[in-house]
Amino acid sequence: MANKGFFARYIGDKYFYRTVLTVAVPMIIQNGVTNLVNLLDNVMVGQVSTAAMSGVSIVNQFIFIFNLLIFGAVSAAGIFTAQYHGMGDTKGVRDTFRFKLLISVIAGIASIAVFATCDDGLIKLFLQMESDSTGLSPTEALLYGKQYLWPMLIGLIPHAISQSYASTMRETGQTFVPMVASTTAVLINFALNGILIFGLFGLPAMGVIGAAVATVVARFAELFILVIWGHRHSEKCPYLVGAYRGFKIPRALFAEITVKGLPLMANEFFWALALTLRNQSYSTCGLEVVAAQNIAVTIINLFSVVYISLGSAIGIIVGNQLGAGEIEKARDTDRKMIAFAIVCATAIGLVLIGCSTLFPMLYKATEEVRGLATFMIIVSSCALPFFSYTHAAYFTLRSGGRVGVTFIFDSVYMWVVVLPTVMLLSKFTDISIYWLFIAGTAAEALKCLFGVVFLRKINWARSLVSEPKK
Repeated sequence: MANKGFFARYIGDKYFYRTVLTVAVPMIIQNGVTNLVNLLDNVMVGQVSTAAMSGVSIVNQFIFIFNLLIFGAVSAAGIFTAQYHGMGDTKGVRDTFRFKLLISVIAGIASIAVFATCDDGLIKLFLQMESDSTGLSPTEALLYGKQYLWPMLIGLIPHAISQSYASTMRETGQTFVPMVASTTAVLINFALNGILIFGLFGLPAMGVIGAAVATVVARFAELFILVIWGHRHSEKCPYLVGAYRGFKIPRALFAEITVKGLPLMANEFFWALALTLRNQSYSTCGLEVVAAQNIAVTIINLFSVVYISLGSAIGIIVGNQLGAGEIEKARDTDRKMIAFAIVCATAIGLVLIGCSTLFPMLYKATEEVRGLATFMIIVSSCALPFFSYTHAAYFTLRSGGRVGVTFIFDSVYMWVVVLPTVMLLSKFTDISIYWLFIAGTAAEALKCLFGVVFLRKINWARSLVSEPKK
């Protein structure tokens, strides 16, 4: 009987997994293709030189902060989008879409201003500006980083607008089109990378500049697909009808999204900033660490798309159920989806450990860099089940609008526990990068204990929206 109770609580039926996979699989494919192309991009840039790969990797960490800032912006309104859709309120969905556009474009403009004026100083944060015993040149890495950054700035606004469209489509059940748009974009990016980086078909070899140009072209391609399809299929995206007419957002809704959503946006920004500063602390151990971590993170991200997409699916499915007033059903769905995510992450971690020595061989790097990358892959793989739980817990808390708790759970934990652990050890001890990386990863994995407490003690399952607007 105990086993039957356990299975009933944590394992769903065929209909349950069919529903989950219908939402999650398009996101898994989309994120999987994106990360696969990122891996191939990294390999191609790495063929230029290790310094080029390091310079691009450093810039991409700042682009990562921007991407999460945009994610936070659209997610702030996305909590309400999912619930409005769950109760059939098209006007509410339209208003949240307008909020996303407004905030994400403002965030894009501000980010361009910061990157354009602080490019040199930001990149130097990750570089010890004296060549070390490995022979890697920080000066070269700085030059490559600046060459890559400036063209990338052109693609920030298109990306911000694309995410406003794509997130709203996903939250209203249209997951296929964002997948197609993203997949098309990354394939364009991959094809152009090969042509522009190495100068194929008679074109000049542009190196890292070519990699940036390819990314920008792909950003515009993704935007065009989303915009054209969305506005031509008003029956599937009714919220886009009149979305730009007057562009009014009810003050009460604007204030509510701001109160509940800006902490979420701030959370994404501060979490990404803490992650970047943690990586900067790792980089004080040498430029080879930047290259090795770039290899390891790219591969880990490729294999993590399953549990990451399942976490996003929790926000959509559970959010829809909460909006429809199905509170107990939402709790049951959430519990089973978390269990499913952990099982998937465990299986993925085992596969990664088995293949950990193979992936670094794809790169034109020193044996020291490859060995360190292999070690980082193994350590990160062991932590994937814990990361999957914390990721699912984050989206669970967010689906019920518990943004204050998510801020504590995500950003505050990073700034109070993870970042001090890594920074203090790197600055005041002679600890090797191997033990330093273990300490940082263990500190992140321990966050799952707080997730267990928060989900048990906090009433996260609640509806945020009222009756549909006429």
